[in-house]
Amino acid sequence: MGVAVLVVAQDFTALSVALPSIEKDLHADLGTVQWTINAYALVFGVMIVTGGRLADMFGRRRAFVLGAAIFAGFSVVGGAAQDTTWLIACRALMGIGGALMWPAILGMTYAALPSSKAGLAGGLILGAAGFGNAVGPLSGGLLTDELTWRWIFFVNLPIAAFGVAATLRAIKPDAPAGEREPIDYRGVAALSTGLVALLIALDQSTDWGWGDPRVLGLAVACGVLLVAFAVIERRMGESALVPRDVIGNRKFAAACVTVLLMSAVFFATLLYLPQFMTKDLHYSALRAGAGLLPMMGTFAAVSFAAGPLYERVGPKPVVSAGALCCAVGVLLLSFLDSGDHYSALLPGMFILGAGVGLFYSSVTTAGVTALDPARASLAAGVVYMFQIAGGSVGLGVNTAIVTSGVGGSVSKFVDGIGDAFRVDAVLAFAGTAVAVLFVGGRVSADALRHHRPHLHRAHPG
Repeated sequence: MGVAVLVVAQDFTALSVALPSIEKDLHADLGTVQWTINAYALVFGVMIVTGGRLADMFGRRRAFVLGAAIFAGFSVVGGAAQDTTWLIACRALMGIGGALMWPAILGMTYAALPSSKAGLAGGLILGAAGFGNAVGPLSGGLLTDELTWRWIFFVNLPIAAFGVAATLRAIKPDAPAGEREPIDYRGVAALSTGLVALLIALDQSTDWGWGDPRVLGLAVACGVLLVAFAVIERRMGESALVPRDVIGNRKFAAACVTVLLMSAVFFATLLYLPQFMTKDLHYSALRAGAGLLPMMGTFAAVSFAAGPLYERVGPKPVVSAGALCCAVGVLLLSFLDSGDHYSALLPGMFILGAGVGLFYSSVTTAGVTALDPARASLAAGVVYMFQIAGGSVGLGVNTAIVTSGVGGSVSKFVDGIGDAFRVDAVLAFAGTAVAVLFVGGRVSADALRHHRPHLHRAHPG
């Protein structure tokens, strides 16, 4: 299971350092290649709740094997891509595989251990996920420099095959759920196409202009589809992708809004800090990946300390402190300038890493424990869906800002990153305000122990 967690988790971060090489190799611009991250993340995030329900309905081991086959198969096809359309399509299909794998992995891990070991299970899963996020930029940089960016995709095949073989040997087939809930396919379609319309509008706004009928048409389509999503959710009742009683809880809704805002910040830094290092500091892909270690290492280290701190002081202080650190960190990074030394990035990266470690390790628990325990699995999946949606939209907004002033000049590109990070800081401070005012949840250790076995949709990053 740990190997499978590692594959899914590192896939979010490994590709970020390879984007300049993909741009050059496939003769594309940044606005296009960022869709290789967005396509995967968007499909993964929107499908994660459905993936969990399918795993419960048809068996977790079966869902894992199918997801791994889809993930690995389209990894190989994507690695052979000759143009960006081919690559982006494969990344979207990989997202379907990941959305089947992830909840199945978590469900099998928790089921394999007694309930008294639920904390150990959660620690193993999140530890492997944190390690995958941390080593992703390094492994991606190493493969890009020593071989080619295509090996970031090819290497998934043997790793996934090993994970499937180990799972088939170690995990017995589980019985599918007796009662099959209807799947909210219309809700999934409306939400995903609405977000895609928004992202295309943001992506093309630089070339077409904000007043162009095509951009306005996409914006209107986004609004119509999101309204349709709300109507569909109301009609689906208990089977909705986001049931009304879940999103109607004020503390849970606050956790989702905060996650949405903060994820826009974190995803943007994962994309644009390596871009700054490769294009302005002239770092190799491997060196750019290593350059993220202060942020990712602090993220991993602080995550371990956040759990005991959460149990001691409660959700609001930990989540709020994490959000505030993210805001301060990205604000410091917004002052980067062309020609700056790498050391100028360190204060912002350390503070941002600490904030991300405090925030992500606590906000899901805060959201989940604000609801009835029977809703824990679904709630964790919904929080993660908001995380990925926020990250995807955040990347679109940041890319629109960065590319709006780019005319082949590295200095203008860096200025664009600074402008985007200042917008991110505003979003992060807004997220901090929401956390301070509204975030809450159960605090006691007993309550946390009771809920942890149900976190079947915890996030890989």
